Amino acid sequence: MSIQQKTALITGANTGLGFEMARALAAQGTHVVVAGRNPDKVQAAIGTIGDEAPNASLEAGIVDLNSLASVRAFAATFRASHDRLDILINNAGVMVPPAGRTEDGFETQFGVNFVAHFALTGHLFALLDATAGARVITLSSIAHRGASIDFDNLRLEKPYDQWREYGQSKLADLMFALEFDRRLRATGSDVLSLAAHPGVSQTELTRNLGPVPDHITMMTPQEGAAPALVAATSPDVEGGQYWGPDGPEERSGKPGLAAVDLAALRDGDAERLWNWAEEATGLRFPN
Repeated sequence: MSIQQKTALITGANTGLGFEMARALAAQGTHVVVAGRNPDKVQAAIGTIGDEAPNASLEAGIVDLNSLASVRAFAATFRASHDRLDILINNAGVMVPPAGRTEDGFETQFGVNFVAHFALTGHLFALLDATAGARVITLSSIAHRGASIDFDNLRLEKPYDQWREYGQSKLADLMFALEFDRRLRATGSDVLSLAAHPGVSQTELTRNLGPVPDHITMMTPQEGAAPALVAATSPDVEGGQYWGPDGPEERSGKPGLAAVDLAALRDGDAERLWNWAEEATGLRFPN
């Protein structure tokens, strides 16, 4: 199956890393569903990519990851209008916003970054499983290092700590990607689940951080998107891998295999998180 015949769905594809992923895949001939919350921004992104590559095959996908009902409705529409899904990139996210909860009552970062993508993957799993060689790439972060899953603080039950909550959400993303691959192998599916991270990249995601200190060098969105693109397209990758920049502390560099912190490998935590997510979303997969 050539890359030209594939369909990719990328969340948060109207800006930053997701936009660069969409641009790169579209340039290779992939049909790209540019998914985002704001229709105007999604159409603007499609217009920009289309101007650069007039033959690009692009489609808008409107979904609000703050709402599991929106995720469910979007997935139903997608399934009704597509007969394959080769690449799902769970990219969209929020980073250290003011304290808040999603429509379903989850702490905002945990709900958007992890729960919504678990649900989206679950709703689309049958389509992924029916597509030979399909891949799911979930974006994590070096912020997963040293984090932990506090099962008593997934709905903002405790005083808000923006970085603790962000680290928890990105740890959950990495644990999801690894546990998903273990379950896929156990069921005999040929879907691959991988994770990736962008190092330290300058994107709209950092808008809540204020001015960046002069001594911190950030990669461009294009550079930051490269590890996820390798995970999504390279013929040499394997399920369960984690890709990121290969430079010092994985903050910058070329795509390479990244280090998984022990926080993501604690006995029983991944299974407990998976079981929790199944109950929270009402979805059970793979099967």
